[in-house]
Amino acid sequence: SPESEVGRESDETEHNVILTKGFYLGKYEVTQAQYEAVMAGNTETNSTGHLISSTPSLYSGNPNRPVEQVSWNDVQVFINRLNQQQVGALPAGWSYVLPTEAQWEYACRAGTTTEYYLGESISPSDANWNHGSDANETEDVGQYPANPWGFFDMYGNIWEWCSDWYEPFGSE
Repeated sequence: SPESEVGRESDETEHNVILTKGFYLGKYEVTQAQYEAVMAGNTETNSTGHLISSTPSLYSGNPNRPVEQVSWNDVQVFINRLNQQQVGALPAGWSYVLPTEAQWEYACRAGTTTEYYLGESISPSDANWNHGSDANETEDVGQYPANPWGFFDMYGNIWEWCSDWYEPFGSE
């Protein structure tokens, strides 16, 4: 983010990133219905020995809402199962993965240079970022305007996992 960006953290440094390969990204978060379809019948356990639930949502029973109660490790199990279920359906050499933070940021900003792809500010009509009047619950995916590249809910609703971890630029 540029130094002039409102709300910029002290550890943010504007820098160029070159994405060397193209990538696809889902236009919505993974919904409860999608997650349950992949994880139904799961027998794998998490790091504490508990079965990884196929319905891990605080607001369960809402098939079009995103899954929001999954750990990064649980997501890895989901992705492995999804890839196993899609063998033969994906082009050779392709697989589902989490995006890197750089890929996510690129897709989120969608070619814009403002703080938000919407402009310099965000409101409850733009994203479920302050939960509006919904009793602090998630909402169905796609309820707010998409960014210029057609991705929904890039701000608000839930936190998204990336394949890599945050660290200040230049610390690698």
